[in-house]
Amino acid sequence: MTEYSPTDLAAQLKSGLLSFPVTHFTDDLGFDEGGYRKHLAWLAEHPVAGLFAAGGTGEGFSLTFDETDRVVRAAVDEVAGAVPVLAPATGGTANAIAQAKAAEDAGADGLLLMPPYLTEAGQDGLVEHVSRICAATGLGVVVYSRANAVLNDVSVATLADRNPTLIGFKDGVGSIEQMTRTYARVGDRLTYVGGLPTAETFALPLLQLGVSTYSSALFNFLPGWAIEFYDAVRAQDRDEVYRRLNEFVIPYLDIRDRTPGYAVSIVKGGLAAVGRPAGPVRPPLTDLRAEEVAELRDLVARVS
Repeated sequence: MTEYSPTDLAAQLKSGLLSFPVTHFTDDLGFDEGGYRKHLAWLAEHPVAGLFAAGGTGEGFSLTFDETDRVVRAAVDEVAGAVPVLAPATGGTANAIAQAKAAEDAGADGLLLMPPYLTEAGQDGLVEHVSRICAATGLGVVVYSRANAVLNDVSVATLADRNPTLIGFKDGVGSIEQMTRTYARVGDRLTYVGGLPTAETFALPLLQLGVSTYSSALFNFLPGWAIEFYDAVRAQDRDEVYRRLNEFVIPYLDIRDRTPGYAVSIVKGGLAAVGRPAGPVRPPLTDLRAEEVAELRDLVARVS
């Protein structure tokens, strides 16, 4: 049973950087549980406020229901209560409810509600979708607003009023107007999480809009550096933030932007670059080319 009430989880998540670990695969694309656990143990040497298992960086979109359950259970067991573990709820409403219940049974502390599969929907339908997942368990829920499930400020306010276990709003859009509207309407009722790819890029400006933390994919292979960057953001040390952006993040983005899907692939490329390989990505994603991993290794050497 979770050690965190929804209220406790909300307070915990906003207290620090958030870890979104990759999911380790074998060469034949099976789940490498041993490698995953070893990775989590290494990351645990650095302070974070929460761990999101089998999320976007973790290629959760490629996992079967049973694989997701295995990943979540491995994470819960490995961290042993040191930080809260949030599990994904994905796909259509029925599938997301099933995953939510499985996550609660596995001992997860909360849920990250991903966009529903494929179909577009109006705001009323999205409100109903999110509400049904919130009602399915007693876990705190962070809703991820992106892709075909972008929630406007009125919908977020409706959801916050209707669902006491909705504790967080993860922004995957980056609209200054919409984020301003949402924070102005909902205020501190929710914890706001930055969820754009390579979230460090947007962390400082979004801090002014109430987004107090973000999901760091870079933490996977540069955990110490990622914590230092987060600390500079929270201190609003503009000079240090932009120094680090120029030193590493912007050249990293140049590699990431070469191929669709590299936002995930480059994280596993980073682990290969630091000598902690996590295996390949699953199709339809593609791995970085050898020369791109070498380029990334040179970048990492600048900041190590």
